[in-house]
Amino acid sequence: MGRPDETMPGARYDDVRFVAIENVSPLLDGGRYTIKRIVGETLVVEADVFRDGHDLVAARLLWRVGRVDAPWHEAAFAHFDNDRFRGSIELDRVGRYAIAIEAWPDRFGAWRRDLARFVAAGNTVTNELHEGRSLVAAAAARADASLHDVFARILRAYETQQDDGARAMALLDPGLASLVARASDRSHATRYEVENAVDVDRVAARFGAWYEFFPRSTGAPGTHGTFESAAARLPAIAAMGFDVIYLPPIHPIGRAFRKGANNSLEPGPSDPGSPWAIGNTCGGHTAIEPALGTLADFETFVATAHAHELEIALDFALQCSPDHPYIREHPEWFAFRADGSIKYAENPPKKYQDIVNFDWTSPAAPALWSELREVVRFWIAHGVRIFRVDNPHTKPFAFWEWLIAEIRAEDPAVLFLAEAFTRPKVMARLAKIGFTMSYTYFTWRTTKDELTTYVTELAQTELAEYYRPNFWPNTPDLLAPFLQTGGVAAFRIRFVLAATLSSLYGIYSGYELAEHSALEGREEYADSEKYELRPRDYDVATSLAPEIARINALRRAHPAFHDWRNITFYRADDDAVLFFGKRHGDDHVLVAVNLDPFAARDALLWLPTGELGLREDDIYRIDELLGDTTHRWQGSPHRWRLDPQTNPAAIFHLTIIA
Repeated sequence: MGRPDETMPGARYDDVRFVAIENVSPLLDGGRYTIKRIVGETLVVEADVFRDGHDLVAARLLWRVGRVDAPWHEAAFAHFDNDRFRGSIELDRVGRYAIAIEAWPDRFGAWRRDLARFVAAGNTVTNELHEGRSLVAAAAARADASLHDVFARILRAYETQQDDGARAMALLDPGLASLVARASDRSHATRYEVENAVDVDRVAARFGAWYEFFPRSTGAPGTHGTFESAAARLPAIAAMGFDVIYLPPIHPIGRAFRKGANNSLEPGPSDPGSPWAIGNTCGGHTAIEPALGTLADFETFVATAHAHELEIALDFALQCSPDHPYIREHPEWFAFRADGSIKYAENPPKKYQDIVNFDWTSPAAPALWSELREVVRFWIAHGVRIFRVDNPHTKPFAFWEWLIAEIRAEDPAVLFLAEAFTRPKVMARLAKIGFTMSYTYFTWRTTKDELTTYVTELAQTELAEYYRPNFWPNTPDLLAPFLQTGGVAAFRIRFVLAATLSSLYGIYSGYELAEHSALEGREEYADSEKYELRPRDYDVATSLAPEIARINALRRAHPAFHDWRNITFYRADDDAVLFFGKRHGDDHVLVAVNLDPFAARDALLWLPTGELGLREDDIYRIDELLGDTTHRWQGSPHRWRLDPQTNPAAIFHLTIIA
C-alpha cells in the first residue's frame, strides 16, 4: 500500500473538506447531463449542507453563463429545513449556465448564536465579546474597500460602549451580521465536486404549435408546387394560430430507385419521389430541389413566414439517395457490400432502395461529422433556427451530443426536435444529450388511464427536467387507428388533447380536413404524400380550421397552457371522460374531454375547490371558453355534457369571486 496521503482522499490537510454538500437537486445523472429550463424561469437549487459538530455553515450559489472563462456571479443559498439549503437564480438569458455550490464554516454566525444564548442565560460574556470583536475586525480587513468606512464606524461605536450588555447588543445587530457575511472567511470553503449545467432555451422550446406541410403539394392539381405557391398558404396557417412551419426535406431528390405512389418500386415518369431520398446531380443537403425554386426563393419564403410571425423548422435527415454527390466525392463515408454495391437502408421487412445511410463506424467518420455540422450552419445562415431531426436514434449518440453542443455554443437559440418513436430509454437519452424537444408516445395513448399515466410521467418525474414532449396526433408516416375509425369526432378529440395536455404539439397537413384513408391493416396513409403530390382544397365547409384557430387562440391567451409540467388530473365519474387542470399564477384552466368518438357523455366533474381554498358555500365564476358561456357555481361536483359530434371538449376558466 502507498502512504496514507497518497491513497486516502482528503488525508492531507490542504485537501480536507470542512463542509459536506450532498443530495444536490436538480442534478441529472450526477451532473453528466444538463437539465433544461426556459428564459424567464427561476431555477431553484437545493442541497444538504452541514458539518461535524454544532458549528454553523454558510453557503452561496455560484453561476455563470457561456464560456468557461466567464465571471462567476453569486446568489443566496440559505438554510430552510434540517440541514437542507435552498437558493434560486433568475434565468434571464438564453445559453448554458454553469451552477456551483460553495459552503464554508460560519464562525461569526456560530458565535452570534452562542452569544445570544449566553446573554439570555445571564452569563458573563467579556471573553466572548473580545472574540466577536476580533471576528468583525477580521471581516473588515477582508472586505471590499467600499465597506471599510462602515466597518470602522461600527468598531468605533463598539469601543464607546460602557458595558458588556450594550456591546453585546451592538454585535448582535442583524445588520452587522449581513455586513460580515459579505466578507465571509472562505479560507476553508468547500466547492461541490460537480458543476451542474443548465441549458436555458427561448420560449419556443416550451410553447408552440407546429404545422407540417409539403411545399410541393401547394400547386394546382397536376402541377408541382413551389416556394412561391407555398408562401400563398402561409396566411391561412397563421390564421389558424400556428407558430412553426415544419418542412420535410427540400433538397434535390434522387432518381435511382425512386419510389412511386404508395411506395411502389415502379415510379411513373412524373412521380416526384420521396423527399427523404436526398441528393442528385443538382446537389445534396445544401441544395434546393429545382422544382421548388432557388435558394433565393427559399429565403423569400422564410421572410414571408416571419412576416406572418411563423418560424421555419427544417427536416435534417442524415441519409442520401444513391445519386447524392457525397457518394461520388466521399465513398469512404458509406458501406459497400461484398459485390461492390452500396448498402441501402433496411428495416426488415421494409426495404428503402432509394436511401443510403452513412457508415458511422468508418475511419473517415470525423470528416463526415464536420461536414454535417457545416450543413446545419449553412441553413442557419439562411434563416433556419429549428431543426426536426429524422430518426436520430439510428445515428450515434456521441455524434448528436457533439453536434448540438457545437451549434448551440455558437447560437444557443437554435432548437432541435428529435423524431424518435423508439424505446423509452433511447428517447430519454436523446433528450439528455441535447435535443431540445422530443416526439412522444401520445399517438398511441388513447384511454383515460393511458393518458393520465403517461402525461403524469412526463410532467412529474425526472423526465420533466430534460424531456420536453411534443405531441403529434398524426404525421406523414403515421395515421393511428383511432383516427382511421373514429370519424371527424376522433380528429376533434385528439386535437384538443394534443393542444392542451402538452404546451408543444403539431399536426400534419390534412388533419384539419380529417383525412383518414389508410393502407389496409397499417398505421399509414393510403396514397401517401411522401411519394406523390397531394394538392388539397382547404376551403371546405367541414374544415376543422375554425376550431383549431379557436383553441390556439385560447392557448396563447392563457399562460396556464404555456407549460406541460403544471398539470393535475381531477376526478370525473366516467371512464371515457378525461378531466385535468393547469395553473399559472391566477390563471386557472380546466379541460374536460370525451374520449369516446361515438357517444355523448354526461360526466360529473369534481372541480378542485378545496385545492383553491374554497368552502362548499363559496360562489365562484366558471367561463366555458369554447362555448362562450358563463356560470356561477358552488361546491365541487358539477355535471357537463360532452357530445363528440358538436362539443367533445370543454375548456373552463375558473375565477374566485372575492
